[in-house]
Amino acid sequence: MTNFHERHLDRSAKRVVERSLHLLFCAAALTLTIAIAHAQAIMVDTTAKPGVIAIVGGKLLTVSHGTIENGVLIMEKGKIIAVGSAATVKIPTGATIVDAKGMTVYPGLFDAETNLGLTEVASDQVNNDLVESSDEIFPQMHVYDAFHAETEHIPIDRFNGITTAIVAPRGTDTMPGQDTLIQLAGRDRDQMILTRDISLAMNFGEAPKRGGRGGEGPAGGRYPSTRMGEISQLHQALIDAQEYMKARAAAANKPAETEAPAPDSGRGRGAPSSKFDLKNEALIPYLKGEKPVIIGVEEGHDVEAIMALAQEFHLKIILSRVTHSQGVLDKITSYHVPVIVGPIYDLPEAGERYDAVYSLPAELAKRGVKVALASYENEFIRNLPYAAGYAVAYGLPYDEALKTITLNPAEMFGVADKYGSLNTGKVANVVIANGDPLDVRTDVKQVYIDGIAIPMVTRQTRLRDEYMPKQ
Repeated sequence: MTNFHERHLDRSAKRVVERSLHLLFCAAALTLTIAIAHAQAIMVDTTAKPGVIAIVGGKLLTVSHGTIENGVLIMEKGKIIAVGSAATVKIPTGATIVDAKGMTVYPGLFDAETNLGLTEVASDQVNNDLVESSDEIFPQMHVYDAFHAETEHIPIDRFNGITTAIVAPRGTDTMPGQDTLIQLAGRDRDQMILTRDISLAMNFGEAPKRGGRGGEGPAGGRYPSTRMGEISQLHQALIDAQEYMKARAAAANKPAETEAPAPDSGRGRGAPSSKFDLKNEALIPYLKGEKPVIIGVEEGHDVEAIMALAQEFHLKIILSRVTHSQGVLDKITSYHVPVIVGPIYDLPEAGERYDAVYSLPAELAKRGVKVALASYENEFIRNLPYAAGYAVAYGLPYDEALKTITLNPAEMFGVADKYGSLNTGKVANVVIANGDPLDVRTDVKQVYIDGIAIPMVTRQTRLRDEYMPKQ
C-alpha cells in the first residue's frame, strides 16, 4: 500500500511539475509574442515641408570637395540648396537657424549591404524573412515584399548617422533574389523604399552549399553541395534566361498568325517560346548590363572561378566580402570592378597575417579599387562608421574611409546624383555630431532625412529614460 501511495504521489507531483512548466512556457511565449508585436518603431513622415533650414558654424565634411571650416549648409524642400563657407553663403531671410558651432556636419551614412527590415529577433524564425530556402535560384524574389519598415532596428541605426542602405537577402543561396535601396525614415514602407530592385544578389563558395560535404544523406547534402554544383546551376540559369530573351524577342517580332496553328506544331499563341516566366524575366536587365550583380565571395580561388562565369555573360559586377582574398588582390584589380568589404572584424585564416582582414580596404584602395563598407547583419550596422575608423587604423586614408560609407556606395549603385556627399541639389540627408564621425566617442546630435529633423529616440533611449534613477 505504501508503495502504491508513493507511486501515486510521484505521478501527481510529476503532473504538477509538467503543468507548471507548461504554464511557464506559455507565459514566456506570450511575453515574446507581445514583445514582438510591440516592436513597432515610430514612423517619421519625410514629406517636404515649407521653410528653409540653415545649419551654420559647423565643420562641413563635404566628402566630394573637402572640408569647410565655419561652414553653412542650407536645406529647402528636402534638398540641399547651398553649401559653403560663412563668408560666401547668404542665409535667406526667415530661415530656421541651427547653430552647429563646435560640431561636425557630414552626409548621411550609406550601408552597402544589410538585412535590415528582414529580421527582428534573430532567434525567432517567425519574424525572419532573410531568404527563401526552398530553391537555390530565385532571381524573381524581391526584398521589398518582405521589408518591415517598423522594425525597432531602424531608429537605432539612424541614431548613429545611417540614413541609406541596400537591403539584401542572406547569402546562403546562390541566387536568392533582388536587393532594395531604402532610406531609414518615412511615413510608411512605400516612402522608405527608394528603388525596389536595384541589384541582383549572387553568392559563391562555402556559404551557399546545401548540407556541404558529409551533410544530409548519402550524396553529402541537398544540391548543390559542391562548388561544381553552384557554378553549374548558375550557368544553366543564365543560359536559360538568354534563350528566353531570344524566344520572347522572336515572338514579339513575328507577324500575327492568320490561321490557328496545328495542335502539335509548338507555335503560335501560348507556345512555350513565348510564355512569360518570372524567373527568366527577372534576369533580363542583368544580362543586358543595365543593373549590377552583387557577387558575395570570400576565398581567392572562388573569386577567380565566379568572375570567369560573370565575364562570360558580360555581367555588371560588384564583388562583395572578399574577406580572405589577399592572395589575388592584383587579380581583383585587373577586373576593374568595385568591391564591398565587411564586416572587417573577421578573424584571419591559418597562414594569414593577424591584420589581413583589417587591412583589406587599404590594400584594395592602394591598388585603385573603389571600396565600400557594409554591415551585412543587423548587429553590425550601427557600428558602420567605426568599421571605417578601424580601416583607417590599418592604412586606409581618412578621406577614402569616409567615402567607403558615403559617396562610394552611392556611386556603385548609381545614385550618387542624390546621395553620398554635401552638394547643392542632392537629397538633404545630413548628420550633425559632436566630433569625428569615425570615432566611437562621438555622439550624433541630430539627423536629417529629406531635410526633416528625425526624433533622436530609440527603444534603448526610452528604456533608459524609464528606468534611470531619478535625481
